[in-house]
Amino acid sequence: MKSIQVIVLLCCLTSAVRAQELNCQVTINSDQLFAQQKTDFSYVNQLKGIITDFMNNRRWSNDQFTVAERINCSMNINLVKSLAQGAFEATAQITVTRPVYGTTYESTTFSYVDRSFNFVYLPTTPVYFRENQFSDDLTSLLGFYANVILAVDYDTFSKQGGNPFVQRAYSIVNLAQQGSPNGAWQTGGDRRNRYWLIENLQNQQLIPFRDGLYTYYRQGLDVFATNPVQVRKQTLDLLSTIRTIGLQLPNSVLLNSFFDAKSQELYNIMFEGTPTERKQAFELLSYLDPAKTENYRKLITDGQ
Repeated sequence: MKSIQVIVLLCCLTSAVRAQELNCQVTINSDQLFAQQKTDFSYVNQLKGIITDFMNNRRWSNDQFTVAERINCSMNINLVKSLAQGAFEATAQITVTRPVYGTTYESTTFSYVDRSFNFVYLPTTPVYFRENQFSDDLTSLLGFYANVILAVDYDTFSKQGGNPFVQRAYSIVNLAQQGSPNGAWQTGGDRRNRYWLIENLQNQQLIPFRDGLYTYYRQGLDVFATNPVQVRKQTLDLLSTIRTIGLQLPNSVLLNSFFDAKSQELYNIMFEGTPTERKQAFELLSYLDPAKTENYRKLITDGQ
C-alpha cells in the first residue's frame, strides 16, 4: 500500500512541476472604445481571462516545460471601435522576453505591433481553436501569435529551432486567407502585416539573420557575465549580417521589429566597447535603424 501511495505522490509532484509553454500577460484597453461609443461593452471584461487561459493553458508543443522554463511574453490589446455587435477593430502589441544565462536580465527577443487585430467576440461565442480549420479571427490570431512566440524563442536556443512553429503559424495564415475578411492575413496592402511577418520568418534570404540570433544569444549574451568582449563581437557580426540582408530585402518587417525590440540593448552592449567598436557600431546602427540615429550618436560622443 505504501509503495502505491509513493507512486501516486511522485506522479502528483511530477505533474505539479510541469507547465505549459507560455506565461503570457494579457491586458485589454477599452478606453478608446468606451469614449467613442456609449454601447454597453461590459462583456469585453471577460476577454482578458479567456485570452489568458487560451494562451497559457493550451499545449503548443510536445516538449516538457517546468514553471521556471515558461516563455515570458505579453499581449497588450487596444480596442479601438466596434463596427457591429461583437465586431471589434483593435491593435495589439506582442512582446517576448528571454532570460540571459547567469544574470537576472530579461532580453526582449521580439516586439511587434499588429495594427489590424480585428475580431468578433460575443459572450455566447465558443472559443475553440482547430489547427487544421479556420474557425474565427480571434482563435486564429491567438494561435498564430502563440506559434510565433515559440518560434522566436526556440530560435535563440538552437539554429532555426523555431521551424516547426513557423510552419504551424504559416498554416494558420493560409487557412485564414480563405476564411477571414481581415486583409492583414493577405499578401496585399501593408508590408508589415501578419502575412509578411510569417513570410519573413520562413524566407530563405533571412535564414542568416535567424542563425545570427542564435549566435548572438548563445555565444553572446549568455556568456556576458564572463566574456563581454565576445558579446560585442557577436553583436557586430549580427549587425553586419543584417546590413547584407537589408540590401536584398529593404524594409523587412522582421528586421524592423528586431530594432524595435533591441535598440536600447544594442546601444548598452556597444557603449562599453573600444573606440573602434563604438564607431563601427554607430555606423551600422545609424544605417540600419536611422530613426534612432541621435540616440546611437552617443556611442561616439558620450563614449569618449
